[in-house]
Amino acid sequence: MYAIAINGSPRNGGNTEILLNTVIKGLNNNGWETEYVRIGGKPFRGCMACGSCFKTKDLKCALGADGFNDIFEKMAKADAVIIGSPTYFADVTAETKGLLDRMGYVSMANGNVLKGKVGTAVVAVRRGGAIHAFDTINHTLHLSRMLVPGSTYWNFAFGRGKGEVSEDAEGIANMAHLAEVIDWLAKAVKPVMDSYPETGKSCAE
Repeated sequence: MYAIAINGSPRNGGNTEILLNTVIKGLNNNGWETEYVRIGGKPFRGCMACGSCFKTKDLKCALGADGFNDIFEKMAKADAVIIGSPTYFADVTAETKGLLDRMGYVSMANGNVLKGKVGTAVVAVRRGGAIHAFDTINHTLHLSRMLVPGSTYWNFAFGRGKGEVSEDAEGIANMAHLAEVIDWLAKAVKPVMDSYPETGKSCAE
């Protein structure tokens, strides 16, 4: 089983990274292969609505110079995709929004290639706005026909300075539990997904 965790925070070693790594650790403990990628803090474009992905249908975005295509290739083969963002003015970072718009569009252009995969959101927040950021990520996951698991609470934790989310015991516990639910759900669905190797269809269609 393989999962990719994508961090939209521009801050290296920050709170979003801590939360994602908590989920990753739980998956690793259950035998998963995991990969962590940070897109924040570097040029990362939003969707231009050029429609090229609907013409080429090659799992690629025309704006591939920023590394999106490599990331999406990994998303397309993953059993689970975890997208994390800090809360900026009650929403996700610009880099995270760019990822969401482009992944949703490229997925639809290629027969909804993300359908049936587990997709989940993780959010770090100083005080308010986490639910809105959480919803922003989930909107794209749902529209991409992904399976979105729940946990003990909504997947966010409180912290401003680097490392402060580690003091949010409930938030950290939620991330650990989220890993268990991802593991259970992905393994339960995998036999169904693997039973349609020729057509690529799944129960999500």
